[in-house]
Amino acid sequence: MKVILKANTIKIAEDVTVDITARVLTFKGPRGTVKRSFKHMPIDIAFTDDTKREIRLERWFTSGKANAVIRTCTSHITNAMIGVTKGFLYKMRFVYAHFPINVSITNKDKRVEIRNFLGEKVVRVVDAIDDVTVKRSTDVKDEIVLQGNDIESVSRTAALIQQICAVKRKDIRKFLDGIYVSYKGNVIES
Repeated sequence: MKVILKANTIKIAEDVTVDITARVLTFKGPRGTVKRSFKHMPIDIAFTDDTKREIRLERWFTSGKANAVIRTCTSHITNAMIGVTKGFLYKMRFVYAHFPINVSITNKDKRVEIRNFLGEKVVRVVDAIDDVTVKRSTDVKDEIVLQGNDIESVSRTAALIQQICAVKRKDIRKFLDGIYVSYKGNVIES
């Protein structure tokens, strides 16, 4: 059954300013700027009034699974507002049984080089996406910390680091070596 109008409203956080131009939203906050494009989503995005403190998302003549696009867009907008106010922080731990994984962070905290993974000589290199910075943990031994404003960039960088350490041609139940996400949170804890 078709629904004539499916809509949702989102309140904007106090210290965040949002600019809407042709379904491209730019969020500015104390930590920086995040830009998100919703051009691929068939929805209307606009401010509810002139104060620009509330966003209204609308989808006309929709049905079934297509309704989900409203909630998806709402989640993206909420994550962007959290990113420019609190930021996103992922912690990754090194897991190894015999050969200690050697990780060096180069290129102004933007590049991760992984050596001695399962005793292999090849150097695995991962470049951080966009504004993500990678640092070694100060208090924990085998840990790196990823920080950034865009949740997609931070989580994709973590995924690239985890996937480059995939164990090939061995039983993965026995060989659990790798670099795995151990914590997901915010830079500024509230």
